[in-house]
Amino acid sequence: MTRVNAKGYFDSEDSEEARYQKRAAMCAQRLKDLRSGAYTLGGGVVDPLPDDAPFFVKDYYDYYKTPRGYHPRSLNSNGGWNIIGCESFLNQPILQYSNEIRSAVLVVHGDAAHSCYFGKDAYANMIKDSKYADNKELLLIPGATHTDLYDGGGKNAIPFDRIESFLRTHLYA
Repeated sequence: MTRVNAKGYFDSEDSEEARYQKRAAMCAQRLKDLRSGAYTLGGGVVDPLPDDAPFFVKDYYDYYKTPRGYHPRSLNSNGGWNIIGCESFLNQPILQYSNEIRSAVLVVHGDAAHSCYFGKDAYANMIKDSKYADNKELLLIPGATHTDLYDGGGKNAIPFDRIESFLRTHLYA
């Protein structure tokens, strides 16, 4: 979440100016919310789904707007998050010291997920120049999308046996 908020999807907004504009817009929104006494929501997953929506938006729609993942209290299924709710993510290089993590870490990602680069880069940063890399693993699930790993996506995409094996090897030993 820190990366996508600070740099945009696929790092398409990775500039000082883009981050400045986001901060300025959120500051203006925060003042507007203060004056109105209510938080403005950013909108959940788009509905109706446009024909030209990117794949990841279609993937979200298939999950959050259908019985598969819809819930009346789900922010993504309905009104979305507070517009200003992610402001602090713009200033958090949350993975800065991940190569100092001593605990076992299993990063699980669908290789067809639009967000797969998050997992790959997080894992690479975690093991780079780390003396603790021996208990880290990147597990890419072939053909799985971002939302398939929420619930299996009807594809039995969640590798419970592999996750259990990792836990038994590194946490229960």
